[in-house]
Amino acid sequence: MAVPIRRAVSLVAAAVIAAGGLAACGANDSDSGSNGDGGDGGAKIALLLPETKTTRYEAFDRPLIEKKVAEICDDCEVKYYNANQKSDTQQQQVQTAITEDVDVMILDPVDSVAAEAMVEDAQAADIPVIAYDRFIKGADYYMSFDNERVGELQAQALVDAMGDKGNIFMLNGSPTDPNAAGFKAGAHKVLDASGVKIFPGGEYDNPDWSPDNAQKFITDKLASTDPSTIGGVYAANDGQAGGVIAALTGEGGLPADKLPPITGQDAQLANIQLILAGEQYMTIFKSYFIEADKAGEVAVALAKGEDVSGTTDYQGSKAFIFDPVVVTKDNVKTDIVDAGLYTVDEVCTADYADACKAAGLQ
Repeated sequence: MAVPIRRAVSLVAAAVIAAGGLAACGANDSDSGSNGDGGDGGAKIALLLPETKTTRYEAFDRPLIEKKVAEICDDCEVKYYNANQKSDTQQQQVQTAITEDVDVMILDPVDSVAAEAMVEDAQAADIPVIAYDRFIKGADYYMSFDNERVGELQAQALVDAMGDKGNIFMLNGSPTDPNAAGFKAGAHKVLDASGVKIFPGGEYDNPDWSPDNAQKFITDKLASTDPSTIGGVYAANDGQAGGVIAALTGEGGLPADKLPPITGQDAQLANIQLILAGEQYMTIFKSYFIEADKAGEVAVALAKGEDVSGTTDYQGSKAFIFDPVVVTKDNVKTDIVDAGLYTVDEVCTADYADACKAAGLQ
């Protein structure tokens, strides 16, 4: 049974607001997230994350990295910064971390090109840099998922759901995000070889990955497009998927149970619920547990001057590349709940009770 979209979208908004609230409360405080004894002789690790619009950073990456560091290094201190999607702010934060004489940086860039100079500044101060989730040319280490593979999996799921025919809108990520380029390339590899076609003028590179921009783009397109002719929507992440759903079910739009297949990425809680309800078709889960654990482990090793093994090469950087997972309603239980991302109680709120029972969660 489909859940009213206003309720679903409000959950997405609540998650984003909650993340923003966390960021406002000391996200750029150099002492926030400290796990050590105040830095009296212990190693200092700078953790620089890019933004709060995507809920994963405050809800998962930050606490998981801090937890891993605390588990394996009693006298390590994590100094946390969030750039709130501003490259200039991130550059200032990198300089602050250098001034504070950190031993290693974990840097997820707002703008990967601009971040190249930040890496050079850190390395000039003998501070190794781990490019986290997004690649930065020249970084000492890089850890992320196979981004082209993510795009391929999203697009293949969409093609399969559409029966290899029909017209779609395609919403990509930010042009300044190197991961977005990988997702886009992988998706086009599948879409261009399929019978699925993109509406003329129907592809959009979304600045800041903004859900509001995604909603506006689709709303504007509906002025000249009958929503019943939309065979599917490639949305590169869950935030955009939420914006697409809000647009398609807006005034004069489609009923929630008549939506075309819509893709996503990040396995956000509200979107997992939308998948169970049949309003979003799929998402990609890139295990924050694996990525954050490895980041914390490598950062501590580098801070202590220890060797790091098991890497591969990625454009000249030592890298760890992980495998993404496709999530549909068929495997929410095994790959999301049983994996420990969310509990049954978190997923199966009152509005989603029937959908959870149908999926075997209750």
